[in-house]
Formats: sequence, structure tokens, C-alpha cells
Amino acid sequence: MALNIKPIADRVVVEAAPAEEKTASGIYIPDTAKEKPQQGTVVAVGPGKYAELTGNLVPLSVKVGDVVLYGKYGGTEITFEGKEYLIMRETDLYAVL
Repeated sequence: MALNIKPIADRVVVEAAPAEEKTASGIYIPDTAKEKPQQGTVVAVGPGKYAELTGNLVPLSVKVGDVVLYGKYGGTEITFEGKEYLIMRETDLYAVL
């Protein structure tokens, strides 16, 4: 599926992983107690950012399909074609799994 969102500069679009439905011991978590996911899949990336000193384009280090970790309240939430996504800068990502 191709996503029709094209991020600008050093931004990425992430589809958040679904929130945990139950604990490791098997207890179901109610909707009001679920925590925001901090993991997701990159579905679109921008071209990169221009370096201040040289003016050269610095490409992003993540690519479409990478599973990444990010801050609990990082990014801007958007809804596009019925699905929820986060748009954030590459610097808001903590790690690639």
C-alpha cells in the first residue's frame, strides 16, 4: 500500500503499533488504562535536511519499513484515510529495532 503523504525535509510518518490489550500475566487492560505506544513502523520519509555549513542534502538514516522507538508524546497525530499516523522529525526517534 502506497501512502499518499510526502513528508518535508527531515520528517517521517510513523504508524504506531497497536496498544497492548492484556498484560504478560493475561489480565486484560481497559481502554482508559492503556498507555500510548512508543513503537511504530515508518511508512514515509522526507528527502532529508540541508546542512547549514555546506548546503549539501543530508539524507535520513531511517527508511520505509523500519520499526522505530520514539517518545511517548512525540510527534503530531494525524488521521489520513481512516488510519492514525504520527509525523515527527528524525531527531525525535530514539532507535531502530
